Amino acid sequence: MDSQKIHLMGMTLNELKAVAKEAGMPAFTGGQIAKWLYNQHVRSIDDMTNISKKNREALSEKYDIGCADPIDAQHSKDGTIKYLFPTDDGKFIETVYIPEDDRATLCVSSQVGCKMNCLFCQTGKQGFQGNLTAKDILNQVYSLPEREKLTNIVFMGQGEPMDNLDNVLRATEILTAPYGYAWSPKRITVSSVGVKKKLQRFLEESECHVAISLHSPFPEQRAELMPAEKGMSIEDVVELLRNYDFSHQRRLSFEYIVFGGLNDSMAHAREIVRLLKGLYCRVNLIRFHQIPNVPLHGADEAKMESFRDYLTHHGIFTTIRASRGQDIYAACGLLSTAKQMGTPSGFPRAGERMGD
Repeated sequence: MDSQKIHLMGMTLNELKAVAKEAGMPAFTGGQIAKWLYNQHVRSIDDMTNISKKNREALSEKYDIGCADPIDAQHSKDGTIKYLFPTDDGKFIETVYIPEDDRATLCVSSQVGCKMNCLFCQTGKQGFQGNLTAKDILNQVYSLPEREKLTNIVFMGQGEPMDNLDNVLRATEILTAPYGYAWSPKRITVSSVGVKKKLQRFLEESECHVAISLHSPFPEQRAELMPAEKGMSIEDVVELLRNYDFSHQRRLSFEYIVFGGLNDSMAHAREIVRLLKGLYCRVNLIRFHQIPNVPLHGADEAKMESFRDYLTHHGIFTTIRASRGQDIYAACGLLSTAKQMGTPSGFPRAGERMGD
């Protein structure tokens, strides 16, 4: 990959047609390029064999594919694999591949670090170091060794997707468009803490599933856990969501990390029932994974099960999400590339073990 060249990956069909036209080729060549990119996953323009050699050479003078292989992989005992990908601007992101029975989910990142600074999330402790381009987002799929096995993609890796909305929308367009990966939007879930105006725009411009980080139904407590509550309250988020229909193809879920003695009481469960009443949705309960220097701990299994049963009994479909990849720091809330950035994180560098 030549950093001086313009990357074709991440371009829409209209942009690829414009590239072809600028190079003196017919517009349909843009469609051929799109097929080579998003269907064939070529590594070089020279691999686009139904384009003349002269035209390939002309393209190669200014453009390249933009693909970049992962530079590290850590394998969990449960089959989860955490990959370390380089970005165009010399930074790094973590991407998690999660196989399970007949499904295989890829958890992609949308930013290097994150501005949201949620108390329980290691990515937030890293701070914010930049938005990913659509190319950097798509490369996590394009250059994934297990790409052909994927059934689902979740934007639940590093970063807040709504804080990088233009690039997330571009990436999801290419993932779902006929000229791109042609995936159903039902195979893609985009998470958010709730970012004013951005969340509404996403709901209007995308048909992908939506997952909202809830973590407490009480505004004051949620603000302590998630500073973003002060910018868009959970009450405002839910009020916005009530304007959309989630009873058919599009799914709405709420993510709820259960902290022992903090947000696992029946008072919290009752308030969730009140907050979400009449909203067609599901709740995913998530085990907390300890991070350095944070005085929180997970709830025990019995408490999580009783919490789930209460919500289910009161009409909210609720599951306890299986924890995957914890031994390689790939589970929910553990992703961080602070070590690669040269700043301490409390976690080992990719390839190291704690204490090395």
